[in-house]
This record gives sequence, structure tokens and C-alpha cells, in this order.
Amino acid sequence: MLHEEKFIRAIMEHEQLMHDLRRVRSLQLTQCYIGAGYIRNYIWDVLHGYDLRELHSDIDVVYYDARDLREERDIQLEQQLREETGNAKWSVKNQARMHLRNGRDPYLSIEDALRYWPEIVTAIGVQLDEEDRVNICAPHGLHDLYHLVIRKSPFFADTDYYNQRVHKKCWQQQWPKLTIITA
Repeated sequence: MLHEEKFIRAIMEHEQLMHDLRRVRSLQLTQCYIGAGYIRNYIWDVLHGYDLRELHSDIDVVYYDARDLREERDIQLEQQLREETGNAKWSVKNQARMHLRNGRDPYLSIEDALRYWPEIVTAIGVQLDEEDRVNICAPHGLHDLYHLVIRKSPFFADTDYYNQRVHKKCWQQQWPKLTIITA
């Protein structure tokens, strides 16, 4: 519970992120969250005592809608967000179809989909409810995020991909307190 309270407080203090969360909420997509690097990198910056650096390469919007699996819908939503904000970093993915790309059985929910992301610290999503309360989707919890540990999700099967990914990202150059556990 301690990590959740710190996490929610940090999210609410990030004005641009809160603005982006409101914009994403207005799309009215089911089980819709902003996740991955935008969230992870920001918390790592907070834990390292850095000023806001916006080191994320994209703004990952994930949602779950098994009734409409068209990739064109995601592309249209990305374009809408880019036009509204002037920010080209938006990336929108319906997790109800991502099992096809990942060679898995269909995911049952957004939480189920995030469970299979490569790193535990990346498998975190945030959304705002109608009263601007922060809701967290973190199937593996926030422990690794707050203890600055990068490890492979136990549900992510491709160990070689995970090891290559964490090596390629060079996260320890940006956040030297990180501990990376290779698989």
C-alpha cells in the first residue's frame, strides 16, 4: 500500500501526465490506460531526484476491446491524439488483439495483457476515473519499480528478447541506481 500511495501522489504531481490522462479518458475506450515508459521513466526520475526529463520515446495508450480488433482503429486514435496535441509520440494498441502478434492465447483483460509484457517495471498502466482519481493496473505490483529492479516478467517467454531489450535500452546510463537482472 505504501508504494501505491507514493505512486498516486507522484502521478498527480505531474501536470502534463495528468493532462494526457484526461485526454485519453475522453476517448471513452474500455479498460484504457497510459503505461510503459512514460510512467516507468518518470518514477525512475523521481526516485533518482532528477527534474522532469520526459525521456519516454512514446506515450503508450493501451485498452481492451474484444469487439473491435481492427488495427485501423488504433491508427485512427493515434492520429486523433497527435492532431489534438501536436505530439507525435502517441502509440495506441488494443491489447485484445496483441496476443496475435505475440503468439499467445487471447488475453482476457488489460491486466492479463500487461502480465505478459517483457519487464515487470514496464507492465504498469494508469488511468483517471471520472472524479480524477488515479487507478493503477500493475499485475506484478509496484515493488520492482520502487526498488529500481528490472527483471523479466515470469509470463514473458522469450528470454533472449528480454536480455537484448534491456541491453539495448541502456537504462543504467540514464538511471545508475537501477539493478538489471538478466534472465
